[in-house]
Amino acid sequence: MPPLFPALTDSPAGSTAGGPADRPALRFGERSLTYAQLAAAAGALTGRIGEATRVAVWATPTLETAVAVVAALLAGVPAVPLNPRSGERELGHILSDSAPGLVLTAPDDQLPAPLRDLARVDVDVHATGPAPEDRAADEDPALIVYTSGTTGPPKGAVLPRRAVASTLDALADAWQWTGDDVLVHGLPLFHVHGLVLGVLGPLRRGGSVRHLGRFTTQGVARELNTGATMLFGVPTMYHRIAEAVTSDPDLVTALAGARLLVSGSAALPVHDHGRIATSTGRRVIERYGMTETLMNTAVRADGEARPGTVGVPLPGVELRLVEDDGTQITAYDGETVGEIQVRGPNVFTEYLNRPDATAAAFTADGFFRTGDMAVRDPDGYVRIVGRKATDLIKSGGYKIGAGEIENALLEHPGVREAAVTGEPDADLGERIVAWIVPDDPQAPPTLDELADHVAERLAPHKRPRVVHHLDALPRNDMGKIMKRALTHD
Repeated sequence: MPPLFPALTDSPAGSTAGGPADRPALRFGERSLTYAQLAAAAGALTGRIGEATRVAVWATPTLETAVAVVAALLAGVPAVPLNPRSGERELGHILSDSAPGLVLTAPDDQLPAPLRDLARVDVDVHATGPAPEDRAADEDPALIVYTSGTTGPPKGAVLPRRAVASTLDALADAWQWTGDDVLVHGLPLFHVHGLVLGVLGPLRRGGSVRHLGRFTTQGVARELNTGATMLFGVPTMYHRIAEAVTSDPDLVTALAGARLLVSGSAALPVHDHGRIATSTGRRVIERYGMTETLMNTAVRADGEARPGTVGVPLPGVELRLVEDDGTQITAYDGETVGEIQVRGPNVFTEYLNRPDATAAAFTADGFFRTGDMAVRDPDGYVRIVGRKATDLIKSGGYKIGAGEIENALLEHPGVREAAVTGEPDADLGERIVAWIVPDDPQAPPTLDELADHVAERLAPHKRPRVVHHLDALPRNDMGKIMKRALTHD
């Protein structure tokens, strides 16, 4: 297979001044590395990794994390990114399950108890070593990324090198992504969005990434106004942007000049799409993926940025919707809800040490069961309506996706945040429950007001039957709403 990072392994040290070797590769805050410096640091680290079977990476948003992962990939040693905010019990489970031979970390990092008995290698981003060789084969494990563990202990999804390469190349096709692009983001690096798309993506193209360290709208404006061309974010970030564009002319200018604004990891509410587009003239596009599959669909750079959709399947990805009994849904009517199943080179190989879970995750003909529910529009665009386990509500004989109701609720001027769940109902089977963060806590919208609002926009059977008012919705590190935490007395 061709090298994963051609700009690093194709003799960067011999490039002429101003050529690939001198191009910026990584910048985190005030610290940066050119391609030549990154190649030297990664080359030095590959020697220190040695013959380890696996390596853990203490995945802080730093140069050290990026160098560590690049070195591991070039050495052909699977990397296990660790969330620095994980509790000791979760870390203990991941370390026991993945059994890394050592942990790569920044020199000043203080590691928690579960990691202290593991051999530690401090990453020196200024080290020099021989030009790195790409030793990995197509099916070799590249990363082992642990899932969120919402239904039990986190499972380690084994992502082979071909999944990383195929996803990044498919996105390059969809987004016209080249080495001239400069990406800015502030995403965590223990997850595939921030690490694979946000760091490895630019490096595969020969472009550069500027990581904000901590996301701020001021940081976004600064970077996009000084040469960055693309922004990756999650809905929480774009919500802050949508609130700021009305009063920050520098941010408006920055966003208007960006080549591509991409949101992912959860659905971006339609009203945030609208506020950004109205203020800047630029539309945010969305894509859809998950840990086990990397990216499955995307709105193309030359396609229609249609709020509420995640575009069409990426090149090489087969996507189908199925009924509960596995029957394929062929109607592209924008209404028929089915579970997304995918097959392609982007899909993981297995859950580490979990042959039972791996077998259950795939159909007999090799499609991965995502657990995500969606509809397809007549032109093939995919609209996610929620998770099968938490967002599919069966009420009065209808299959209803929570996501479309949430978007409708967010169009109400009195609603700041919204989540929708189902709860048992003797008559309907399940009734729709709305969890609302009101714009004005002293005058929250009433149930009747919200029910009428939804019924007018969607259909009467999709109106909420119960409403709860909250100060905030529970969210994880990626900004996703944790619906299992939404309970009431």
